[in-house]
Amino acid sequence: MEPNHIYQYSIINALMAGVADTGIPISKFTQHGTQGIGTFTKIQGELILLYGKVYQLQASGHIRTAKPEEQLPYAVATNFQPQKTLNLKLDNKDDVDKVLEDFDAHAANLFMSYRIDGKFKTIKARTVRGQEYEDQPLAELGSKQAVQEYEDIEGTIVGFRAPVAWQGFMVAGEHMHFIDKERKVGGHILELVSDGEVSFGVAVVNNVHIELPTSEKFNAAKMVTDDKGVKGIEG
Repeated sequence: MEPNHIYQYSIINALMAGVADTGIPISKFTQHGTQGIGTFTKIQGELILLYGKVYQLQASGHIRTAKPEEQLPYAVATNFQPQKTLNLKLDNKDDVDKVLEDFDAHAANLFMSYRIDGKFKTIKARTVRGQEYEDQPLAELGSKQAVQEYEDIEGTIVGFRAPVAWQGFMVAGEHMHFIDKERKVGGHILELVSDGEVSFGVAVVNNVHIELPTSEKFNAAKMVTDDKGVKGIEG
């Protein structure tokens, strides 16, 4: 895929409807980009794609390298090439959006991809524990997600920002996952504070390719955009 194009398999509305038993093989997904985020079948934990390698961030707090044959019911990737790299301090999660806004104030209806590398004073992250019954909606998993807080930790954040109008196709606003330098812990970012300056690479994206599943479950699912539900689970 060309630099700074986004590839996405399936849509968030499908996960909200519980469609998560099959998906795109990792071997095919990694052909579309070098970094990204997503989840695994049965919504078991969080996914981060970094430098072409896929990791599963598990609710147990551990990380494993995923196998090429494993399937992903929802995942987003890009061949990331930063259009600008900044060195700055982040006092909270909201600062990420401020950085993106300052980078291009005229990109509100475009997408952005970014990677943040450095040391963090605090990272609060969650991982979903997975479906407890077939087709369990993603919104129901929020109350049982595992939340961990890490202090004085070095690592990488991979994220995307989608326009408000795309809620349900993607997660509108910020959506970012963290993995530590040692590849031992990580998760979906809820809160963050950097320890001094971090490296913040960013790119504006105006080319998005979405591949939809063709399974019977996907086509039979009753999908609606649950804005409150998505915000509740994605933090």
